[in-house]
Amino acid sequence: MVPAPKPRWPSDLMQAALALHDNQLHVAEPLLKAYLKRDPFDARAIRMLAELAGRIGRYKDAEALLRRAVELAPDFTAARANLALVLYRQNRAPEALTLLDAVIADEPDNPGHANLKAAALGRLGGFEDAIALYEKVLNDAPGQPRVWLSYGHMLKTVGRRDDGIAAYRRALSLLPTLGDAWWSLANLKTVRFDYADIAAMEAALARDDLDVEDRFHLDFALGKAFEDRRDPVRSFAHYDAGNALRRTRIVYDADETSAFVDRSIAVLTPAFLDARRGQGCDAPDPIFVLGMPRAGSTLIEQILASHSLVEGTTELPDMPALARRIADYPDGLATLSADALREIGEGYLRRAAIQRRTDRPFFIDKLPNNWAHVALIHLALPNARIVDARRDPLDCCFSNFKQHYARGQTFSYALDDLGRYYRDYVRLMSHVDAVLPGRVHRVDHEALLENTEAEVRALLAACGLAFEPACLAFHETERAVRTASSEQVRRPINRDGVDAWRPYDQWLGPLRSALGLAATT
Repeated sequence: MVPAPKPRWPSDLMQAALALHDNQLHVAEPLLKAYLKRDPFDARAIRMLAELAGRIGRYKDAEALLRRAVELAPDFTAARANLALVLYRQNRAPEALTLLDAVIADEPDNPGHANLKAAALGRLGGFEDAIALYEKVLNDAPGQPRVWLSYGHMLKTVGRRDDGIAAYRRALSLLPTLGDAWWSLANLKTVRFDYADIAAMEAALARDDLDVEDRFHLDFALGKAFEDRRDPVRSFAHYDAGNALRRTRIVYDADETSAFVDRSIAVLTPAFLDARRGQGCDAPDPIFVLGMPRAGSTLIEQILASHSLVEGTTELPDMPALARRIADYPDGLATLSADALREIGEGYLRRAAIQRRTDRPFFIDKLPNNWAHVALIHLALPNARIVDARRDPLDCCFSNFKQHYARGQTFSYALDDLGRYYRDYVRLMSHVDAVLPGRVHRVDHEALLENTEAEVRALLAACGLAFEPACLAFHETERAVRTASSEQVRRPINRDGVDAWRPYDQWLGPLRSALGLAATT
């Protein structure tokens, strides 16, 4: 066993470290692999290769590498901290917290460790504990712009909007080029940038030494700034630039999504469903709100969470995680026994319980991407309610194009990818309607805006809930909201986002073509 990372850096390992620092992953990867072929026990190199894997979203690979690094060098605190981060990014916050307690004990003055612990606490619903931890860190080390940024995120989540804005502004006072802080202000959807803000963002964007992530965050923020000023030419130029740059740093294959939907449809036949009737876990607790992101799922969640019998949680990662355990998914659904389906349903409930904070009988899982797992949801939890949030295709897709996501939603950074993804989503849900009529309750976003009470009553009835007036006064419900719509659902029903695509119509040809017939659904 190697007791600790080696103190001296060979030239090729130093070269790999510099390439990694400059985000030249194509340079760093072969250097690291060649070095580790010569010296497979160097925990430093293993940690760097893990960081590279994490940057491109290969978190399982990163986790395995980091566990090897920690096995070789148990006192390698940086590797243990990286492992905590990778666990957090895999939505395994309890495991991350266990590691972080030990890491913080070793390095109590490192604000990055406390920052990650606060984020993990927030992921588990411990918002007040997270805020208290941020405040302690910032009291001891106030000159940390990225900690101010994270603190702002947490304040926004619990509805302290003005305090959140102040935290974002404090971050920018310390680091004016911090694109994520500018985007976080824009992402509140209620902040209007003044000329001084726009000038500051444009000056930051003009710098030659600007980090790639700062650059695309600034482009998204400036896109919103010029949209608010009704300048679609400059607005679209920034949205387009931000998306194009972001697209270079992600891996997404639209053909894989289409093939997945084809396979799901092939599995989900009437005979297949009839043979599994009565199987699964019979608990009625979950209400799944799914569909496209930016389709109104947060509004639906807020309406339901205003009911006395329903707890709002968040976008739970648990159903996709359980799906990944099924060999040859979705085809592998056909191989699952009745016991296996019941165990999946019960396992989901155990995992989701970590996010529960009340004894209300029902809870909401509003992960939009669960539309891809609607078959598994039905089979494993046949008494769960399923709500499909549906929005006008052009409004929905363009709203996604304007949105930068911290991670995930890799389909959203190109107009043609967006159109194909929406089309595949509609295709699968239409098949589910055909083979399981009435199983999914659809909420049309535009209908909800036009005839709110009727749509809310229908939604509640579909969920087996009696009408309560509080569901119409949803904007008065005090609860944490973590999504991009957090501030929008704290206001009464409005039509602000309807037809927002129209000023940009001349640039949306690739989206229309990719949507095909789905453009009119």
